[in-house]
Amino acid sequence: MNILFVCTGNTCRSPMAEVILKHKQIEHVEVRSAGIYAMSNAEMSAHAQQILNEVNMTHRHLATQLSGTEMNWADLILTMTAAHRDTIIANFPYAEGKVFTFKEYTSVGSLENVVDPYGGSKAIYEETFTELKELVDRLVKKLEKN
Repeated sequence: MNILFVCTGNTCRSPMAEVILKHKQIEHVEVRSAGIYAMSNAEMSAHAQQILNEVNMTHRHLATQLSGTEMNWADLILTMTAAHRDTIIANFPYAEGKVFTFKEYTSVGSLENVVDPYGGSKAIYEETFTELKELVDRLVKKLEKN
């Protein structure tokens, strides 16, 4: 299964989710991330990288602009907000059946968003990391059931 995480700039939330899931090393699961408005090859935010390093989840990341290539590659697309989901469906209507917000997919229809830590303190990034880690754990349980 190919899973794509999507956020705005692909420098905070989606790459953290990507790294957390990659570190689970689940057989037959490939993971990527992209941003709807990413500046290609931008580095992961410093706080996000620092937090991942502190938990020994080192990862070299360069931002990827969401395109048809990623959309076609992905079997499941998990967005950080409802606005991201809606933007993707508007631009790639054929993908509607495989696009969900991360919380919607893992929390039985939750309409909540994953808060964007961009520009915030390290503490805010730590909160986002903790939230993403919990969501990835739920995702793994769901994948194991299928």
